[in-house]
Amino acid sequence: MTVSLSHMGRLLTLAVLASAVAVGCSKKVKETPPADTPVDTGATTAPVTSTAPGAYTPADLDSDACLRQRVVYFDLDQDALKPEFQAAMGCHAKYLRDRPSARLRLEGSADERGSREYNMGLGERRGNAVSSALQANGGGASQLTVISYGEERPVCNDSGEDCWSKNRRVELVYSEK
Repeated sequence: MTVSLSHMGRLLTLAVLASAVAVGCSKKVKETPPADTPVDTGATTAPVTSTAPGAYTPADLDSDACLRQRVVYFDLDQDALKPEFQAAMGCHAKYLRDRPSARLRLEGSADERGSREYNMGLGERRGNAVSSALQANGGGASQLTVISYGEERPVCNDSGEDCWSKNRRVELVYSEK
């Protein structure tokens, strides 16, 4: 028995059509919602906001030890982030990812030594270093604002290294939580 190519093509086409019809004719079952699922009646209600398990909430800003760390300190004339602040950057970046409407102001400062212009630039570079660390950990650039106060907002007014080290900082200030 010899089968021509055109006959073989017709048989193949027929087999494909038959399988498509068989799949298409499978019995469809109407799904009914479980009894405890509310049915939408079209009435307007307030949106329900739920957070994913493990997601930060605004309350965590005051209760979570990692998120409560909102000051990053720097060495003299340095704008590089110290390794001990990397974990905090990870926590704050996760908070920003979990809370897309959150906004974080990074306020850079310097100690009293150096010219006003130098300290303004140094405060900005420090703020940008913190911003880069947050973004590297997944924080959104649109959620971050860098401001430099230079030497204008000291937390300590004494002269000496202990005091100056407290003024070389970036403060993380949430404007929207």
